[in-house]
Amino acid sequence: MRLFLDVEVYKNYFLAMLMNEHGQTRYLEIFEDEIEGLSPDEILQVISHEDAELVTFNGNSFDIPILSYALLTLNTRMIKRASDSIIERNIKPWHFYRDKGIREPQLNHIDLIDVAPGMVSLKIYGGRLHSPKLQDLPIEPSALILPEQVPLMRKYCRNDLRVTQMLSEDLREQIDLRRTMSKTYGVDLRSKSDAQIAEAVLKAEYARLTGALPSKTTLTGSSFFYDPPTYVRFSSTALKHVLETVRNAEMVIDSKTGHVKMPKAIDALKIEIGGSRYKIGIGGLHSQESEVAHFSDKDVVLIERDVESYYPRMMLNMGMEPGGFGRYFNPVYGGILEERLAAKHAGDMVKSDSLKIVLNGTFGKTSSRYSTLYSPDFMIRTTITGQLTILMLIEALESWGIPVISANTDGIVIKCPRRELHVLETIIRRWEKHTGLKTEESVYKALYSRDVNNYIAVKENGKVKAKGVYGTPSIRKNPQNAICADAVIAYLTQGKSIRDTVFSCTDITKFITLRTVTGGAVKDGERLGKAIRWCYSTQERGSIHYVTNGNTVPRSEGARPLMDLPEQFPADLDHEWYVRECEEMLMSLGVKERPFVEKLPRKNSTAWKTLRDNGKITENHKGEWTWAIWTNYQHGRSAASKAF
Repeated sequence: MRLFLDVEVYKNYFLAMLMNEHGQTRYLEIFEDEIEGLSPDEILQVISHEDAELVTFNGNSFDIPILSYALLTLNTRMIKRASDSIIERNIKPWHFYRDKGIREPQLNHIDLIDVAPGMVSLKIYGGRLHSPKLQDLPIEPSALILPEQVPLMRKYCRNDLRVTQMLSEDLREQIDLRRTMSKTYGVDLRSKSDAQIAEAVLKAEYARLTGALPSKTTLTGSSFFYDPPTYVRFSSTALKHVLETVRNAEMVIDSKTGHVKMPKAIDALKIEIGGSRYKIGIGGLHSQESEVAHFSDKDVVLIERDVESYYPRMMLNMGMEPGGFGRYFNPVYGGILEERLAAKHAGDMVKSDSLKIVLNGTFGKTSSRYSTLYSPDFMIRTTITGQLTILMLIEALESWGIPVISANTDGIVIKCPRRELHVLETIIRRWEKHTGLKTEESVYKALYSRDVNNYIAVKENGKVKAKGVYGTPSIRKNPQNAICADAVIAYLTQGKSIRDTVFSCTDITKFITLRTVTGGAVKDGERLGKAIRWCYSTQERGSIHYVTNGNTVPRSEGARPLMDLPEQFPADLDHEWYVRECEEMLMSLGVKERPFVEKLPRKNSTAWKTLRDNGKITENHKGEWTWAIWTNYQHGRSAASKAF
């Protein structure tokens, strides 16, 4: 029996609400020292039942400690002070239990906050999952609850529980995988992030080899210098200079975060190879292309080469001894990598996916000073060496006249002359042998790039790989007018009219923008909260504003707030706004031809005058009437440059 738990805390009010998978709720409520609903013994009996699986969002750090304390005190003012200590002073749960003299309850509990990707609020996850209702806390945390506000608090809490349930359903695959891993390693991994799982599994494997757990290490210095492996070398003077700059740049460790600061000398590097520019960063290599389109044809072919198991391979290549793992790191980590590859080849995808979490999650822990894997020099040597290694491949290809048009952390896109395909294969094979890495190939018919992180790649079979603003909406990113990406992709791959896609869609979630507004937002005097969503309307005037300073929320002119999703598709939706947005997105992808297939209405007709009066058409420098957006583009004043 799965139960979802959430608590609300005020000076004179406390609410702990439980909801089952069918949406039925029960609660313990304390208002003005009067208890309603379940008694403390009853709620404790429910959550401790052997068949109950409790699900929360941030429950380990807040809801469970506060509920445990509330059941002992039943005093709302004391509960509020305890709540404030956690929120304002960031008291950790183990310190909270110790300071309050209470024992941490042993519950069958899953906390979703670390399982969910990214670190955003429950409200934002709700917006990404298109929760029917987005609702911020309706009453200030410092206020006193009035009797007539009690039903409002129950309603608000119930909505949060529904969002928690939606999130758990979306994460079902990840949670099921964690259940399996928990049984394998004898550790409860259900509430852990990928990085936390990685550390837990590596610790278990270390203990199996040594009979003890790895210890945390203390840094002996506040800076270090990058030491490149012997295989990193370049031919050109420019790239030799890059290597020397990186080698001589002092890597300073931030005393507050424990992270390495980007050295100014590396940040200032301008790397040009062939016709492309590249930037080295702490995280990864990035090319600097923008608003460009490339195509395969009879003379050239677009080929993407991604490094297989990039970070795991690089980490093993370093031969270093991170954190408290010392000389056991490579045997433990390398063994997991080989076990994962064997499982993948055998078709055991559950095991393969489980070990993939461990392999990929390990890297993140090397930069956490609270981890037994903490090793800033190991982390930097992995990332910097990876970037230099990719630059070695780019240099080798360009020296043979094979252009590289894009690079992003673990892969490159090559615009290879077909007559040089055999040379390309030879260069890559030699590079793989030299570096110990392997690459996987994808062939594209076309690549449309706004920049290296926002692009549409059309594969040979017509399937699309889209990233950034053009990517498929998911729990990992806020929706932003998804209909526009759909329309642009349909136009580029099928030749479908932009207007047909936009006007035929009746799914309101495709037209939504979601964003966080620090301090909260307001529209026409109505408070909207910190997590807000909207669509564009022909009937709306003005913008959404920040509560704190009155500034306009970007791109909110003509926005109609949709904190509650409408049951009927809005009749006032501004389809033309979305069509214009599609046009701008196409231009930012390097598409120069006009995607509109419709002709302008007859000059001086009613329709023509309406378009003119609304600024949709304009007279260009030749005295011709045309769609305004394309006249602006030809004059170098594209709205895309402002939009992005």
